[in-house]
Amino acid sequence: MNLPMNARPVRKYIYNSMMTDSRRWDGFKPRDGDIIISTPPKCGTTWTQMICALLIFQKTRFERMLRDYSPWLDAPLKDVDEVLGALEAQDHQRFIKTHTPLDGLPWFDNVIYLFVARDPRDAFVSLGNNMQNMTADVMQKMAANARTRSVSLQPPKTDGQDAFREWMNPDGGDGKPADNGAAPEADILHHARTFWEFRDLPNVHLLHYADMKANLETQMRRVAKAIGVTVDEAKWPELVAAAGFEAMKENADALVPGPGHPDPWVDNAGFFNKGAHGQWEGVLGEKELALYQKAMAARVPPDLARWLERGWNG
Repeated sequence: MNLPMNARPVRKYIYNSMMTDSRRWDGFKPRDGDIIISTPPKCGTTWTQMICALLIFQKTRFERMLRDYSPWLDAPLKDVDEVLGALEAQDHQRFIKTHTPLDGLPWFDNVIYLFVARDPRDAFVSLGNNMQNMTADVMQKMAANARTRSVSLQPPKTDGQDAFREWMNPDGGDGKPADNGAAPEADILHHARTFWEFRDLPNVHLLHYADMKANLETQMRRVAKAIGVTVDEAKWPELVAAAGFEAMKENADALVPGPGHPDPWVDNAGFFNKGAHGQWEGVLGEKELALYQKAMAARVPPDLARWLERGWNG
């Protein structure tokens, strides 16, 4: 597949924050069929990594941690050469995690891009739970690393009306990174826009958390087709069961993301908190919802706004 130059996404920005550094992609050498899983935080990243692992290896128990098979390349918590070396040594179809939007990633015609979205309100609530579950040691490690890169030491705010305003409308602007490479942290709407614009490309595939919750097998079959994997019909029930929320929570010690040392989570099972669609209800008040409606109307087109809330089948 060779796309015309004007049809390809363009890498415009550097995303450099406390939790990510997109420059770490500079040394990445793609292979045919590589999979890049790009999501905003708490939108089904680990879930999609697990789905890819199940489909690629076609078994439900693994010898190593999920993060060893599917590293988070742009997380500045491990030496980048170590991560790239581990990827180079892999002989299976590779699947790599990132929280970088499409306009910060290198584009390869022979690579498969999976974007996973979630209702921004649910993602905000889930991120709050996630930040409360992070250990002080890993927060200190991220802060120390951020100092070496001269970036903000502030993690995303996750509580209160001001935090929700920043989540929906970083810096009070349109959420686009500045030309000097200053990127907003975890801008869920900008991230979605970068993929929505290129959703018709044959190697770009958009998934939604709500659809995965509603019919996991259908969505897993979509992923299998997207990544070019054939699964024996007899195997589907056990693979789907292993990707279910309760099964993943029970297997949390092998699945949670992070550097491994220091341990990132107070409670590994707590990383898989509720996994619900609509969990914002009863948490966000009228003022937050008014902010939400205003930001959605101003920052994303109506068709994308509907999809972010409901998915393809909502």
